[in-house]
Amino acid sequence: MMEKREQVTTVINNENTPAALKNILKNSIKIRDFASKNLYLPENKSYRLYADIKRRYAVWNVVATPEFSVKAKKWCFLFVGCLNYRGYFRQQQARDFAKKLQQQGFDVMVGGASAYSTLGWFDDPLLNTMLYQSEARRAGVIFHELAHQKVYIENDTAFNEAFAMAVEEEGVRRWFKSQGKEEKYQQYLQNKKRNQALNDLLLSTRERLEKLYQQDIDDKQKRAGKKKIFSELKKQYQRLKQKWKGDDRYDQWMQQNLNNAHLLLIATYNELVPAFKKLLQKQGNDLRKFYQKVAELGEQESEKRKQILAEM
Repeated sequence: MMEKREQVTTVINNENTPAALKNILKNSIKIRDFASKNLYLPENKSYRLYADIKRRYAVWNVVATPEFSVKAKKWCFLFVGCLNYRGYFRQQQARDFAKKLQQQGFDVMVGGASAYSTLGWFDDPLLNTMLYQSEARRAGVIFHELAHQKVYIENDTAFNEAFAMAVEEEGVRRWFKSQGKEEKYQQYLQNKKRNQALNDLLLSTRERLEKLYQQDIDDKQKRAGKKKIFSELKKQYQRLKQKWKGDDRYDQWMQQNLNNAHLLLIATYNELVPAFKKLLQKQGNDLRKFYQKVAELGEQESEKRKQILAEM
């Protein structure tokens, strides 16, 4: 990944670079400049470099929970602390590890991730996997990953991801406003609204499962209840989709053999986002003050931090 890095400008000036890629990279330079100048995100070489890694995803993440729990299995590492997932650069290694966990009785999911960040330890390149067709997604992922470089709290995946999501959403709003692209922003909002509706459905399913697992019943009854809840989830999704006028982007994901692990990252990335949005509003939408408050919040003990965010 690091060896393949080139300056974005070098790729643009190469006569063999396809015109479509040149246009996307030119747009990415503007987005990257905006991130530092207007969103006050770190100014460094990250995402000013480009790497084509010749595959669809940057990494594959393994997520696991016990059979009757919605709590994540955690893995701990040097520098980054404990995470709710374990990442692999090779898909087969991720699958092999997931298979071992399944044999131990865990609910497991393997999911590809397009974006990747070393949290500023290296100059992270813009990857071919991150060059989405949607300008909103391209901008959002750059803002999101740079937010991790701005504030990152060890051992609190939910805090870090929700903070980055809040920065991403505010950044996309400001980016489109600065470019006078109101129509694209409205499309982005519609997509976010549908995404949020699905997230709400998944979170409510997660809550139902949590209540089921806490009941004083035997494992056979829990398995039956679990199967019923996931079956109802798929029916609820079909009803939700009827309002979307043929939008089927989530069909492939929903058609999987869903389990506890599939619901985990939804909560990790989204559950605390409203609290961070509220904190930004309290700072008069001043991002510099917001980052300072988030950093101060990160210095609190874990339980205190959770309490403050829950109150927001």
